[in-house]
Amino acid sequence: MLLREQVTNGPLARLTMALTLETESQIYRSLRAVFGAAAHLVSLGFTVFVAVIARPGSSLFSWHPFLMSLAFSLLMTEALLAFSPESSLLRPFSRKAKIRFHWALQLLALLCAVLGLAFISYNKYINGKAHFATWHSLTGLLTVLYASIQCVGGLALLYPKLIKNWTLAKLKLYHATSGLIGYLLGCASLMLGMCSLWFTTSVTGVSWYLSMLSPVLTSLVIMSQVSNAYLYRKRIQP
Repeated sequence: MLLREQVTNGPLARLTMALTLETESQIYRSLRAVFGAAAHLVSLGFTVFVAVIARPGSSLFSWHPFLMSLAFSLLMTEALLAFSPESSLLRPFSRKAKIRFHWALQLLALLCAVLGLAFISYNKYINGKAHFATWHSLTGLLTVLYASIQCVGGLALLYPKLIKNWTLAKLKLYHATSGLIGYLLGCASLMLGMCSLWFTTSVTGVSWYLSMLSPVLTSLVIMSQVSNAYLYRKRIQP
């Protein structure tokens, strides 16, 4: 019995456990790097694909799917992946540079989203169609409004002294959590848009299913990134 306890709790057992945990951690980081790289490619590929089928400039409506996919598939995804420890395109740069890059892309994403909303609203107006009559349009409107509030809320991280009784760590946690919700809203809006008559007429078969998987993949990658950076770490703190 004593010998068994020595084997179980001895230095060799602890070393073996440490090596096992380190190996699992390396495998996990490698998988996150692979899926992060896939998210970069998928977000870009999906945006290019929508641009090809929408042909922005061919009509007033064509700007709507192009600008919305640019905003929520490419720009917002890249803005969030900038903080990924495994797959960020800015890993050699300082955190301050990443924050500036994040801000720039988020503002560009918001601008594209607002313009996309304006184009579709005006298109419906001149064609005498009802506004915000589908789940896609309602979700899209909610997403644009949420993104606007999120950008304003991000000012608290730039000037944390203006927010009394709130630590910088809490502000980062809440900003990351609310940002994740906003990103998921954007992905949901894209997926609902792919159920529209225009998209289902333009894209059929395997291409449609692959298109639907694009925001699913990127949302899972972003969820994993935010959870590991903030939510999981917060949960395990004593």
